[in-house]
Amino acid sequence: MSLDESYERVYTGSEPNVQYLQELFDKANISSWVRNDFDSGLRAGFGGGLRGQVQLFVVKNHYDEALKIAKTTFPKDYTNE
Repeated sequence: MSLDESYERVYTGSEPNVQYLQELFDKANISSWVRNDFDSGLRAGFGGGLRGQVQLFVVKNHYDEALKIAKTTFPKDYTNE
């Protein structure tokens, strides 16, 4: 099983926001991981992703709980849904 099959993206935003959400998720015992395409591209020697846009993924079976936390914490980031 790949990470894409067991995790779902719950938030995309600045690195400080993602780090804060990860702390909240840790307190709620929600497993998460971060994907930063821009930094990964720089390390590999090519461009990729947008500077300052980091993606936060959570285990699929905790997605609804994580999404509720993210929407409560950063409601303006979900206004166009």
